[in-house]
Amino acid sequence: MTAPETRAVMDALAKDGGSARFVGGVVRNALLGQSVSDIDIATPLTPDEVTKKLEAAKLKAVPTGIEHGTVTAISNGRPYEVTTLRRDVSTDGRRAVVAFTKDWAEDAQRRDFTMNALYADANGEVFDTVGGVADLKAGKVRFVGDPVTRIREDYLRILRLFRFHAWYGKGEIDRAALQAAAAEKAGLKQLSGERIAKEMLKLLAAEDPVPVLRSMAATGILGEILPGDLAIARLERLCALDASNFFQPNP
Repeated sequence: MTAPETRAVMDALAKDGGSARFVGGVVRNALLGQSVSDIDIATPLTPDEVTKKLEAAKLKAVPTGIEHGTVTAISNGRPYEVTTLRRDVSTDGRRAVVAFTKDWAEDAQRRDFTMNALYADANGEVFDTVGGVADLKAGKVRFVGDPVTRIREDYLRILRLFRFHAWYGKGEIDRAALQAAAAEKAGLKQLSGERIAKEMLKLLAAEDPVPVLRSMAATGILGEILPGDLAIARLERLCALDASNFFQPNP
């Protein structure tokens, strides 16, 4: 977060009254003292304003997701996803129609888990409107706001709940989150096999995914995404082979 190429992007966005903050996994992992790979940046600037500021600073701007407010900045060969603050207008369980906003708290409310709704400025000051810092310290993977609402916005969040608990959770899975995931599990059928597979590979790359897999089996969630004859015991044996030898973790 303090590398020269990273500072160049943040400085470009902050010029002439602009503002930008690191968001999500980069902040979460930094607070945990873990390595940071992908760096996401949030800003109240529109994609057009982001592009102009980046180009004025001689940085490349790639319109990778303009409809969702995302421009990828390239600084010294490294990509940074810069996304305009958003609020959801409508969702269908797989994707959302969004509108831009200037409200940081409103942007935080549309994110999945409190530990992923943390922001930090270029000086390292952390901004937390949802209790994410406390949840992160406690190892509690908790949805932002109502769990059912968050899940219905994107049913992949059911699997993300288990994946994030496998990576960052301590003790039992949050009860409200688990109950909502079990109640909404039929929505997983709306997801593509590719999205499900990608999420499950990340889960299996955790240090010890077995307890989480057992919770998924007990709630019937595992049966929604895997063939009925694929017993939990077979997955446990796979994990015993040390999944880290097969899957590259990227939480």
